[in-house]
Amino acid sequence: MQNTQELVGKAAIVTGSVRGIGRAVAIGLADAGAAVVINARNSADAADAVVAEIEAAGGRAMVHLADVTEAKEVAAMVDAAVGEFGRLDMLVNNVARRIAQPVTETSFDDWRDVLASTLNSAFLCSKAAIPHMERQGRGAIVNIGGVSGQAGVANRSAVATAKAGLSGMTGALAVELAPLGITVNCVAPGHIAHHDRTEVSAHFQQRAIPLGRSGKPEEIAAMVRLLCGPGGGYVSGETIHVNGAWHTSIA
Repeated sequence: MQNTQELVGKAAIVTGSVRGIGRAVAIGLADAGAAVVINARNSADAADAVVAEIEAAGGRAMVHLADVTEAKEVAAMVDAAVGEFGRLDMLVNNVARRIAQPVTETSFDDWRDVLASTLNSAFLCSKAAIPHMERQGRGAIVNIGGVSGQAGVANRSAVATAKAGLSGMTGALAVELAPLGITVNCVAPGHIAHHDRTEVSAHFQQRAIPLGRSGKPEEIAAMVRLLCGPGGGYVSGETIHVNGAWHTSIA
């Protein structure tokens, strides 16, 4: 049985947390008792709404607008989190830009932007957060990947490369940071339906989801919550698929 307040006294940053999966993750961590930084690049009203929802449920949260592909803005966000909450225990790297187009129609600027939004942001945020986790002797980093990084998917070359890179970063950091008591994992969603994303990608239309339904943001949030809590303390370096058996990994 899960302690419903297993993260009391801890603090988290969730990047890109004003809608969809990021929002659900932030609310889930707050429900577990964590204080949470709600991040967006410029969606102040949406960020304020998430904070209001968390506070109405008795939780604690703050807004910090930042472009997490910029080192100075990331450093300011981490400093603000530690200044407000006194610590930083968890980081969820959720920001990612997605495009769907043939590689021959993908501009170099689009390619670089997709990789930067996913990989550069995760690198910068992790690098800034690690010293605070190290001082406490523990911490959890969760990267939000995607099934396209593990399975061959047409018209997703940039996104697939970025998400596969995120899994590679996850494994490397897990080994590197294990002596510091910091776990690092990647959660790779399949098709997740929410009001901001109602379309179904072509690859999910071409091959049915064995469980017969789309996933919910709250199901991704539940996995992140597990990995951040005491029940996930011995799991590190893994890319965990949450996709209704659309893609399975046997190793």
